Amino acid sequence: MAISPAEVAHRAASDAERVAWVDDHDQPLGALPRAELRERGLIGRCTFILLFNSAGDLCVHRRTLSKALYPGYWDVAAGGMVGHEESYADSAARELEEELGVSGVALRFHEKFYFDQPGNRLWCAVFSAVWDGALRLQPEEVSEARFIPVEQAELESASRPYCPDSLAALQRYKASQG
Repeated sequence: MAISPAEVAHRAASDAERVAWVDDHDQPLGALPRAELRERGLIGRCTFILLFNSAGDLCVHRRTLSKALYPGYWDVAAGGMVGHEESYADSAARELEEELGVSGVALRFHEKFYFDQPGNRLWCAVFSAVWDGALRLQPEEVSEARFIPVEQAELESASRPYCPDSLAALQRYKASQG
């Protein structure tokens, strides 16, 4: 599958975007281009929005091949890096609308946690929302999406590439729900 010129341009703009740079206690240190933050192994802020329908199914989507991290992987959450001087909540609302075309929904905050893997060090805020409308996918970031039972997503993650950071967010969400 080829990467489109629009995806290439989007990736370049994304890599240059200035995002929040924080320390290991989530205290702000400033802003850096996303690519520099990643290359230097520094810590950023990120949001994960678990989108459910009213039947309780979870929206999973496949990332485009142009993504810097986890290209072509399945993802259990919309979301992304928090912009400089942007709140976690504002970032969550923006990312949900950009990636899946969902806006005007109540976002429920669950918790923050630290995720640390080589090339992906993040303070993460987990949100959830319910949506029964149509999805409008951002073609530069999302190649396909579907609602499936949470258990099916967990089973698939054993045999298909799923993003480890969003799976961690899902596990934290499930633990908080009892």
